[in-house]
Amino acid sequence: MSEIVLHFTRGAHVENIHRGDVAAVNCAGEIVYSVGNAKLPMFWRSAAKPFQALPFVRNGGLERYNITAEELALLVSSHSGEPNHVALVRGILKKLGLDESVLDCGVVRPMSGKAFKDLIAAGEKVLPVHNPCSGKHSQIIALAMMLGIPYAGYTQPDHEAQKIIFQHVAMAAKVPESELEIGIDGCGVPVFYLPLYNMALAYARLSTPKLGGWNDYETAATKIRDAMSAYPQVLSGTGRIDLAVSEITGGRIIAKIGADAVYCLCVKDENLGVTFKIEDGSYAAVTPMVIAVLKNLDLLTHDEADALDKKFPPTLKNHRGEIIGTIEAVF
Repeated sequence: MSEIVLHFTRGAHVENIHRGDVAAVNCAGEIVYSVGNAKLPMFWRSAAKPFQALPFVRNGGLERYNITAEELALLVSSHSGEPNHVALVRGILKKLGLDESVLDCGVVRPMSGKAFKDLIAAGEKVLPVHNPCSGKHSQIIALAMMLGIPYAGYTQPDHEAQKIIFQHVAMAAKVPESELEIGIDGCGVPVFYLPLYNMALAYARLSTPKLGGWNDYETAATKIRDAMSAYPQVLSGTGRIDLAVSEITGGRIIAKIGADAVYCLCVKDENLGVTFKIEDGSYAAVTPMVIAVLKNLDLLTHDEADALDKKFPPTLKNHRGEIIGTIEAVF
């Protein structure tokens, strides 16, 4: 059962309560830390993206299309729709000989409020390239092209590229294909339903590929991990906890958000993957939960923890900037 993990207070009283579950796993599959139900089944959402890219990277997609490490980070990102993100998506599509009209991820305002305001001020429309999943969609199209598969209908579960991705996600998380369920994600492609434990296991294997038992996929997993570590702003966006964690730890900790408060972390070369899910899907609970989990696992130095607290103080303010409450981790 999910446990109470956060209290949001106002004055002297608890106003909001958030429950959650946490699993921290090593490459051997051992649970080294947990809160609530470490084996709670849940949709992996966008935190699955690094593993959806495995067949493309493993089969030479980077070399075939001259994809850089920065562009690889974009392919597995949930980007904020900032100008550099949009430029990278368009650049990747250009390398494929395509334009953004092929993207079938739908139109959604950029995650970056500034990027959205700048678009409006310039009289420009929000386009599929601003969708945080446009990199993933570009990668799936590229995979289909590389394998000689028509990319038309690439979002459908029965598309050959999606079948291949499904197999690789199951392999990465060590879930039998017969037990890996799917739904449809916000961007229209299949999304995977599996235990938090297996998500954390996949991230542990990603953290330390030499211990992960990847066999022929070790090089691909290492390239994906290193791109995520080296380009955290591309992987996420300005002002986000994902970026702050990676920057403050010098790329040692890699953070990847999924929608509805699923979140994954791994510690580079430290044989550890972590996944949590906030039961009610609250985005407001994600940042304090990330910091609390990292502190509880003793993954931050004193200076790193202090830097995160200063950047994301555990306080609540009103519209006048007055502190009117706190955010308290209670696990």
